Amino acid sequence: MKSLQSTGYNSDTIVAIASPPGMGAIAIVRISGKSSLETALKCFKPKGSILTRENIQSHHLYFGEIVGKEKVLDEVLLSYFKAPHSYTGEDAVEISCHGSEYIQRRLVQTLLDNGARLAGPGEFTLRAFLNGKMDLTQAEAVADLIASESEAAHRMAIRQMRGGFSKKMANLRAKLVNFASLLELELDFSEEEVEFANREQLSHLLEEIKQEIIRLKESFKMGNVLKKGIPVAIIGKPNVGKSTLLNAILNEEKAIVSEIPGTTRDAIEDTIALDGYTFRFIDTAGLRESVDVIENMGIERTRDKIEQAKVILYVCDISHLNKEKAAALLEEFTSYIHNKNKHFILVANKIDKLKEVPGHLKELLELETVFVSAKRKENIHLLAETLVNHVKNDSAGDDILVNNSRHYEALVRALESVNTVQAGFERNVPTDLIAIDVRQALYFIGSITGEVTSDEILGNIFGKFCIGK
Repeated sequence: MKSLQSTGYNSDTIVAIASPPGMGAIAIVRISGKSSLETALKCFKPKGSILTRENIQSHHLYFGEIVGKEKVLDEVLLSYFKAPHSYTGEDAVEISCHGSEYIQRRLVQTLLDNGARLAGPGEFTLRAFLNGKMDLTQAEAVADLIASESEAAHRMAIRQMRGGFSKKMANLRAKLVNFASLLELELDFSEEEVEFANREQLSHLLEEIKQEIIRLKESFKMGNVLKKGIPVAIIGKPNVGKSTLLNAILNEEKAIVSEIPGTTRDAIEDTIALDGYTFRFIDTAGLRESVDVIENMGIERTRDKIEQAKVILYVCDISHLNKEKAAALLEEFTSYIHNKNKHFILVANKIDKLKEVPGHLKELLELETVFVSAKRKENIHLLAETLVNHVKNDSAGDDILVNNSRHYEALVRALESVNTVQAGFERNVPTDLIAIDVRQALYFIGSITGEVTSDEILGNIFGKFCIGK
């Protein structure tokens, strides 16, 4: 990709196939740039009329033929989008042709022969950013929207693409600019020893800014798992029905079920959508002491999966869970039970084997418990409802969730700068030194939306897009 600062960058006319690769009923070829209409009209012959820049109407469809090297390639529909009322903010054309891969290749080659060049990954969206049609967070949301595989991920991407996160950043930056302006005024009149703001008021404003950054930073924990799928670790002793439970949840025979202890020696993963949320279930090796080297490796991986999981489903055989085992269970998993970043749910399996209600169930009142029969698929829907409710409760009230690691890193750096400013206030550090850290915080906040950025960062972001977007 050319340097974004080169004068000829936006004067190029670019072309690419905008529809998914492969053969289908139709395909869309997209053109953008100052000469996009002229490039298209060199090979597009409308039926029943003559089209020129003067008489073509924006946002209208025109039926005609694509002619290349004096041969008709295909019958197509052409639509013209006059700048700035297009996706990229510049003149753009889209051609809908039949989905033959041969036709797609020949159409693109014909446009290349007529003066266009092949677009780079994400170059259409990059031009939209450069032409002020969207900021950097909205541009990144386009990629998230394309990749979204669940309602929750789609909802976050749509909200960000419509500028929800951008408005948060603009508000945060405005507060920082206001703060910086007061400090800069004091520097301008430093010889007169004038204070343009009460130090207590400035401290209050700084704390308000800090708490907003913290809230956004912390939301990354939920935003990231909603985007990639909530990791759920299924753990427990051997032969309690972990693999059977996984199969029941997924409604397919994903894991091997056997009466032989230690059958599952490695983590088995699969995803399923429940009420619009993607859950990534991980069936793990049974937790026990073993002399088998391979099984012990699986058990060690189980412990790693527990650390990574957002939800832990501890499966136990309720028909064999006595008072002593229940007490030991509570003691063993106390750290997870009270970990606010994890949800610990006891899955009391094999209720079909119970002949009477156990008298020791009161020992488990401290735990959230779902009683199921994985073998008979009884109460699996109750477990699914419990999982969904936990996610809904965690994300309730969060209108904006950070789900991009680049945004998260920038917020972390901005928070470090704000903490330095706060410490400087407490130590009565000179205003000119404090102002440096405020400008640093402004830089990191601005880098999120693209108000300050570099060619390297933009190339990295848009280089991950698909061709044609």
